[in-house]
Amino acid sequence: MVARIRTVAFEGIDARPVDVQVQLTPGLPAFTIVGLPDKAVAESRERVRAALTAVGLALPPRRITVNLAPADLPKEGSHFDLPIAAGVMAAIGAIPQDALDGHVVLGELALDGGISAVAGVLPAAIAANAQDHGLVCPQACGSEAAWAAADMAIAAPASLTALVNHLTGTQVLTRPAPSVGADPACLSDLSDIRGQEAAKRALEVAAAGGHNLLMIGPPGAGKSMLAARLPSILPDLTPPEMLDVSMIRSVAGALAEDGLSPVRPFRSPHHSASMAAMVGGGVNARPGEVSLAHHGVLFLDEFPEFSPQVLDSLRQPLESGETVIARANHRVRYPCRFQLVAAMNPCRCGMSGEPGHTCRRGPRCATDYQARISGPLLDRIDMHLDVPAVMAGDLMRPPATETSADVRARVIAARHRQSERYARQPTNGPVAKAHTNAAVPTRLMEDVVDLAGDARALLGDAAERMALSARGFHRVLRVARTLADLDASTGVQRVHVAEALSYRAMGERMAVAA
Repeated sequence: MVARIRTVAFEGIDARPVDVQVQLTPGLPAFTIVGLPDKAVAESRERVRAALTAVGLALPPRRITVNLAPADLPKEGSHFDLPIAAGVMAAIGAIPQDALDGHVVLGELALDGGISAVAGVLPAAIAANAQDHGLVCPQACGSEAAWAAADMAIAAPASLTALVNHLTGTQVLTRPAPSVGADPACLSDLSDIRGQEAAKRALEVAAAGGHNLLMIGPPGAGKSMLAARLPSILPDLTPPEMLDVSMIRSVAGALAEDGLSPVRPFRSPHHSASMAAMVGGGVNARPGEVSLAHHGVLFLDEFPEFSPQVLDSLRQPLESGETVIARANHRVRYPCRFQLVAAMNPCRCGMSGEPGHTCRRGPRCATDYQARISGPLLDRIDMHLDVPAVMAGDLMRPPATETSADVRARVIAARHRQSERYARQPTNGPVAKAHTNAAVPTRLMEDVVDLAGDARALLGDAAERMALSARGFHRVLRVARTLADLDASTGVQRVHVAEALSYRAMGERMAVAA
């Protein structure tokens, strides 16, 4: 007789069904796991043996074979412990054979019989609910799994003993309730920044349209402060976005225990980050910083100090909104629709072009430093902003009266106009998921940009003089459309195109240097 338990294996944020088959046969005592397990899965036999012993169950002196089907699908992670243990208990008669029919089981076992938290419970719960199955998961992950569906059967035991009591009806577990993390009250406010009114305006435009932004200025100008305050003016995640973000965090094992958070992700990796850390990879093809910043912000401080190979690896994710990690036997896809915000000094000494400062290396210092960023990557950044040093007079002035809440209200209004506009368009593939000017397909952007006559003439002349690429041309259109949305204008006027072009001029100069 073969005992069967359902569980899952993860490919990115997709949960593939796995059938755990346990068979006891006569022969020399042995415990074998087959089905392409990795090291963590192969070691589970020792954890299962110790956990069963801790709850008073001894393995029979027979040959135990555990098959993880399909056999050609790689099995990675410690969450196979609980389904293997449940299969063994069903095979020896400790629990009814059909006790876990219609349930997906996952969890890691401790040596004392406890069930520890594992990564990927939320995508596993969503996949189980799609097949009308229930879920058995660790108690620490119960509130996470409860987000899959309100009417889904979920059991979250803290130990093997609790699971056995639940299955036999001795002590039935209550269904866990979903929880939402508290809104962080410590988000930095935009009113903390003195001066830099042009930079604040650019930050608002970038937030309203989801545009990529590059800030260039001397040390101490406030570039990092501005970037750190971007989350305070962004709208909260919508429920579908919250689930997308939480599934990636769940697979990465980074989902907070206090529940899902509506705050958009803000990732700020150090410039020593490797390519695998940035775009994903490693032994188990884990999500990288670009995926952890999905629906949020990826802030790269000291932009040219990153490895050129790491920076150029961002080009494809910026365009497609997903990253693909290829392995010899499988491919893993992670979504990564993020907003790139970068900050850099104009040169290595940091003071190029500042009044009263001269560089001994001359203009070549700035040219060589800026050339570390490739032209194709610069072409994918919508807005390039010069952030000058703050004057002493600005520091002496009282704090600004406009807070992040005031700017956030305008950003939410502009994004609402964009969502309504694109919701009226014929839905096809990516359009159905795109709600900002930066994310919609180029063809659709051309259809919705209603350029006034003088605005069209200005854009045509500027495109020729600045030698804008086709991508650069459309990036200007996107920013101009966002400026019109902030002004609640149905059409794009000349003033909107002029401001959008001003955010592009520095980027064209840097592209020449690169």
